Amino acid sequence: MTVTIYDVAREAGVSMATVSRVVNNNPNVKPQTRKKVFEAIERLGYRPNAVARGLASKKTTTVGVVIPDISNSIFAEVARGIEDIANMYHYNIILCNADKKKEKEIRVINTLLEKQVDGLLFMGGVVTEEHIQAFRTSSVPVVLCGTKDENQAMASVDIDHEAAAFDAVNVLIEAGHRDIAMISGTLQDPANGFARYQGYKRALETAGIPVRDEYVRIGNYRYESSVDAVNYFLELSPRPSAIFSATDEMAIGAIHTIQDNGLRVPEDIAVISVDNIRMASMVRPTLTTVAQPMYDIGAVSMRLLTKLMNKESTENMQVILPHEIINRHSVKARA
Repeated sequence: MTVTIYDVAREAGVSMATVSRVVNNNPNVKPQTRKKVFEAIERLGYRPNAVARGLASKKTTTVGVVIPDISNSIFAEVARGIEDIANMYHYNIILCNADKKKEKEIRVINTLLEKQVDGLLFMGGVVTEEHIQAFRTSSVPVVLCGTKDENQAMASVDIDHEAAAFDAVNVLIEAGHRDIAMISGTLQDPANGFARYQGYKRALETAGIPVRDEYVRIGNYRYESSVDAVNYFLELSPRPSAIFSATDEMAIGAIHTIQDNGLRVPEDIAVISVDNIRMASMVRPTLTTVAQPMYDIGAVSMRLLTKLMNKESTENMQVILPHEIINRHSVKARA
């Protein structure tokens, strides 16, 4: 049978109120009484009922996290940052995978809210009006993590994706490239897709390089989609001398496809991207990329959420973290 707080009180010879104060770390308990209660808890194997405690305190010390693709390594680093800060502030995490599907994201958001989480972190792509409506019906704080809403009405933590793409393409331009292609994410995605495409386009226009429609292919962020894109680019005349990829995973697929066609990276075609996943330093040649501070995005998002949950003052509700160019070996100056 389940051990109850009544059993612990009887075993320790104290009131249930005293057991409750000990379990909830109330300082107004004598050390010897606290010791006696803990000994009874250990003997009986008592586990406090988190649901009951949450009903009493109106807090569950639990945060819901919606993650778009649990198999994508980049989100694992964000989740680690979230978890570390959550532990620091004594919050538990419920992590839910949404498969980058809007319907599932909405369903998961509502499920987490029904479970009475104290706050919600949403990692995803497009933040639609349906998402906003679900967030507005919530009585708990919500922070967007690695994305933002179109009107920037929600609390969020992210990088400037347009600027990151602009800086990446400028690395290619400064290396002497003018025939620069892009493997983009969907343009309906405000971050990895549209914003990074806008950065690519602005860099070319600033350098006086024409933007060619045939030099842009839409991928789905995964390795396989870049294979088709690169095979398409190789049939063009003139063939691109450099490729900017919206994500590292697609960039790695691009490097392998270039090599599979008997060409060299970066001698024949240079490759650069955004993210800086672990595989970027493992592929050969190593991948030049613009690093997102993924751990920091998770950690800062969770810290912002703790401030909102505890009603602390917050000066900035839309936090933009810096990105950094990581120079490796997939780009070099043209002869």
